[in-house]
Amino acid sequence: MIPLWFKLAYLAFVAVLVPVYLLEHGWMNFLWLSNVALFGGLLAAWLESPRLASMMLVAVLLLETGWIVDFLGSLLLLGTTPFGAVDYMYNPDIALHVRLLSLYHLLLPLVLLWLVWRLGYDRAAWKLWMPMGLFVLVLSFLLSSPERNVNWVWGPGGEPQQWMPPEAWLGVVLIFCGLVWWITHLLVEHVGRRWGLRVNA
Repeated sequence: MIPLWFKLAYLAFVAVLVPVYLLEHGWMNFLWLSNVALFGGLLAAWLESPRLASMMLVAVLLLETGWIVDFLGSLLLLGTTPFGAVDYMYNPDIALHVRLLSLYHLLLPLVLLWLVWRLGYDRAAWKLWMPMGLFVLVLSFLLSSPERNVNWVWGPGGEPQQWMPPEAWLGVVLIFCGLVWWITHLLVEHVGRRWGLRVNA
């Protein structure tokens, strides 16, 4: 179902990205949902698992679309980011080759959509991803700092928020992401069926 050349190319990219990110950002950077989905997508490709591919698609499809819109908007606005999600892409303190590797965000949703198209969509994926995703967010809150702000669990964008207690903000993030994942599931299932996507019970 998934060509060997694709699996090898995906593996080679991740093999380059991991040590570079580890040296530049540290291990905590791998808690970002986009990185979780990148690794999960690789595993789904090699295992040819519709369930795992569907889980990763639910996890980041809409969130990564926001990254893409922010990045493309920043190009039109000459470096001003509409949402603040890609501010780091213009940070000269981060090495250029590291920022170029981050362009994988542009392809990740398409890769996951293609995997699901080839393997089929598992209707149970969002229910299985929900507790895992919420766990990653809570872990990000417990292990990261307001300065790192992994998965924005301390505030929107690069800055911690000051409007409410940190735990209350975490609750907002958990509810928001849970709704996004549920809406993603409904969207993929509804639109996918209309376009001939195989939906597995």
